[in-house]
Amino acid sequence: MPVNDTLSTYSDWTFGAAALVYVFAMVCYAVEQAFNRAAKKSEQAVLVGAGAPTSYGLIEKPPARSRPERFGRMAVALTVLGAALHLSALVLRGVATGRAPWGNMYEYGMAVTLVAVVTWLVLMRKYDVRRLGVFVLTPIVILMFLGGTVLYTEAAPVQPALQSYWLVIHVSAAILSSGLFLVPGVVSVLYLIRASHDENPGKFTRFGPKLPEADTLDRLAYRTTIFAFPIYTFGIICGAIWAEAAWGRFWGWDPKETVAFVAWVVYAGYLHSRATAGWRGKRAAVINSVGFAMVVFNLFFINLVIAGLHSYA
Repeated sequence: MPVNDTLSTYSDWTFGAAALVYVFAMVCYAVEQAFNRAAKKSEQAVLVGAGAPTSYGLIEKPPARSRPERFGRMAVALTVLGAALHLSALVLRGVATGRAPWGNMYEYGMAVTLVAVVTWLVLMRKYDVRRLGVFVLTPIVILMFLGGTVLYTEAAPVQPALQSYWLVIHVSAAILSSGLFLVPGVVSVLYLIRASHDENPGKFTRFGPKLPEADTLDRLAYRTTIFAFPIYTFGIICGAIWAEAAWGRFWGWDPKETVAFVAWVVYAGYLHSRATAGWRGKRAAVINSVGFAMVVFNLFFINLVIAGLHSYA
């Protein structure tokens, strides 16, 4: 199927626009993070009515939004707009090429960062962690910048080895799990900072107190990881099945297979230690951070530096 150059160009434009919108959102998140006050204003009650006391009681007046909060709400709106542009770029790329839009590193990175943004939007509705948006969007914007410059690839058909329905199944699972793992990876690092401040108030004095409570960060990282881990496991299993169909063996200890397995062991150890030994706090956060570092290492170093069946070196 010939590539539609017009739609491919529109995809590139919307991808760049999404990255720019995320940068503006980062600025707004940063303003809220920098100027947010820990103490919240109490709600004020206004007495309505006159004369003798009646059943007409006090009417709660919602407190006026502070300037940092307005910036935070603006940041969320910009993040939603960026996600819409991001999704449009991915769909346009797929329509332009007539295939699943994750056949190279540029498209794969585009999809992973989109999953990470959507995950963050969902978590913000459930947890009061909006102020962390600047820390979550920073690696996303960096990955998008690298994808749009260093890793950019012109829209084209994929090589014969990738022309399989397993491209949709296996790579989709890898994209979903990698995008999901990005958020708890960042949150675990922030947990270590907050926990260090709680143990020693002299550390991170200007930064630590503005983070959510350590228990909230720990719970957020754990629940996101426990959701992503089965998807990651499914992706590895599908990859082994595809490898048997393409190369005649389920597992060959290719560099990417090896690092993916090591990352799986790290995440399995994290979840197992939480469920059985009751590991929480710093030890669990360190393990989770190491697991995400392995995922990032597998994505970039293995694909781009080390030669192998999975690599783009």
